[in-house]
Amino acid sequence: MPVPEPAPRSARPSPLTGVSMRDLLASCAAAEAVSTPPRPPDPATVAHPPAAGHRRAA
Repeated sequence: MPVPEPAPRSARPSPLTGVSMRDLLASCAAAEAVSTPPRPPDPATVAHPPAAGHRRAA
């Protein structure tokens, strides 16, 4: 029994129907946002609590 040859593929991928470019870009941005770990806080901008034993003047 002869094996059928696969259909030739075009050099350019065909566009997906039913998905707008806006939705595609939004899903890519969302995927990147959830897969990127958060950056550690900048030590210069982190507020440190006052040391124990020191009181602020009222």
